[in-house]
Amino acid sequence: MEDDARTPTEKEHPGPATEGSAPVASSPTTTSAAGTNSSGPLPLRHGHELPYVAAPSSYLRPKPISRTMSDNRASGPLDKEQMQGLRGVREFLKVRTSYDVLPLSFRLVVLDNNLLIKKSLNILIQNGIVSAPLWDSQNSAFAGLLTSTDFINVIQYYCQFPDEIAHIDQFRLSSLRDIERAIGVLPLETVSVHPMRPLYEACRRMLKTRARRIPLVDRDDETGREMVVSVITQYRILKFIAVNNEQYTMLLKKPVQELGLGTYTDLATATMGSSVLDVIHLMVKYNISAVPIIDKDNKVLNLFEAVDVIPCIKGGAYDELSATVGEALSRRAEEFGGIYTCNEDDRLDAIFDTIRKSRVHRLIVVDDDNRLKGIISLSDILKYVLLYGEEDDDIRGN
Repeated sequence: MEDDARTPTEKEHPGPATEGSAPVASSPTTTSAAGTNSSGPLPLRHGHELPYVAAPSSYLRPKPISRTMSDNRASGPLDKEQMQGLRGVREFLKVRTSYDVLPLSFRLVVLDNNLLIKKSLNILIQNGIVSAPLWDSQNSAFAGLLTSTDFINVIQYYCQFPDEIAHIDQFRLSSLRDIERAIGVLPLETVSVHPMRPLYEACRRMLKTRARRIPLVDRDDETGREMVVSVITQYRILKFIAVNNEQYTMLLKKPVQELGLGTYTDLATATMGSSVLDVIHLMVKYNISAVPIIDKDNKVLNLFEAVDVIPCIKGGAYDELSATVGEALSRRAEEFGGIYTCNEDDRLDAIFDTIRKSRVHRLIVVDDDNRLKGIISLSDILKYVLLYGEEDDDIRGN
């Protein structure tokens, strides 16, 4: 289970700063794959009360193919265009470096792994970020990445060992591996990539380890010591592709249903009245980082993400996890851009167009009545772009 960064502005990180189209019933904005933003008339905070999702767009949705046409005549040229687009994107990733993805101006927050977990949580909130690289000052080495998954592990520890609640505030970031062992979860592999290596390599490493972000680590020529340059995310990589490869992404005209993008069975869901702790248990059980919030008719109201856990435990308030999802979502920043939806008939080129224009971390697949059908993650998109047609690829096999 990994989380996605969801900050209103680009705050990706130099210098280690160590311390340690339906009417909407309320305000959260919802955008379809066409990029059409809808916001409700009521003056409520984003993500609170009874948010309702705009109907999926028909933008670039292909007309149904006549069943009298032969499969070869109907899909042959489209298949060729699709593969041409994918090959173009792959070649682009092989000639560009991970460093190319970084914005012209950025800052980096690095946390010493001797810092108290409680204090690290406050630093993330104060800086409007949801993850940070960890630094082992004793060995002058990169020590991993702090994400919302780590805080969910701390919550699990609290649930399994309630008598230890008094000691949780004394846990340090260096204790995270001990917490993982105590609750019986497998630690995520600590991965990094050199900033001047091909971006294609970083993408493959992310897919192989199921990481949604990867630190860029260099070495000082004089001292030989590691240096954390920045962190790149799947969102930033796909945005980079969308902005710089429109001539190729516009060829990806097949609908998501035909591509098999996303998850459509055994979906974990919750309601606005569910407790935050119940949703966290769902994330752990299904190894996911987001849970669609639905009503009694299976219509999508909102989305609870792993990063929404962070403000819920601000200041070590673990007892507030009994609060409802609706209450938790009211703590989202005012700048929160809403959730994004698409239809099974929407095409991949339309999704890339949305990524190019907006900050998208996943799409909820709905029908024309806004009923939940599935969910598409950025990992699904990145995996398709890199691996479709590579049947013998070891990552695809996994």
